[in-house]
Amino acid sequence: MSDPVLMERRGPALWITINRPERRNAINEAVIRAIGGGITEAQGMDDVRAIVLTGAGDKAFCAGGDLNPTAEGIPFVVDPANPRNYVVDLFKLVEDCSLPIIARVNGHALAGGLGLLCACDLAIAADHATFGTPESKIGLFPMMILPYLMRTLSRRRLMELCITGDALTAAEALEAGLVNKVVPAGELDQATDELITRIAGRSPTAIRLGKMGFHAMQDMSIREALEFAQLMLPMMARTEDAREGMRAFQEKRQPNWTGR
Repeated sequence: MSDPVLMERRGPALWITINRPERRNAINEAVIRAIGGGITEAQGMDDVRAIVLTGAGDKAFCAGGDLNPTAEGIPFVVDPANPRNYVVDLFKLVEDCSLPIIARVNGHALAGGLGLLCACDLAIAADHATFGTPESKIGLFPMMILPYLMRTLSRRRLMELCITGDALTAAEALEAGLVNKVVPAGELDQATDELITRIAGRSPTAIRLGKMGFHAMQDMSIREALEFAQLMLPMMARTEDAREGMRAFQEKRQPNWTGR
């Protein structure tokens, strides 16, 4: 039996691939735990600058929870004596991740797959991909992924998706802000590599502290966020990367980032 999730180092990025194309890369507990392990592993590698999350094949990025009657670890079955859900564990790990996470959307992103997409920092999609929350068609609602959907889509667009269960095309997903870029399927790897190269040329310290500030501020009031910002910026200016960046700017050269 093949591994449900594959890890591959490609230059400055760690690629995490859901490897269940016969199940449209549907997720279960083993898949979610393995994705979380990959994210933790990547953060322990000093020379990794980004994480890519994708699906095997060209049909599906992730079709959500595995609804096969014989599937193990389906997302909505929990122990009432210990109701912590492994999907929530992964989302918390993603929230704390210091590296940019890129969703390489190679096909349909549905239900929990759309939640994974929205949890990522950036997303590039193939032009044949579709995006949706079809849960209402089987008597459910995308409750577990709703916090990320609400932070990514407008209220009207999100309610339409959740209530009707209808899907968006890649072009519509781009217009709605679900993805950063849409390309032909044959250009998906090139576009992903180009984005990784751009990230690798920036300060890892600035990105790490910037992600920390972004996630902290998104749930603050405007006054709380301003107070937080005026404390964060002087601290960032004292890092080695900030000092090197300013020297490089003055000396008209490329900076040598240390990540400190």
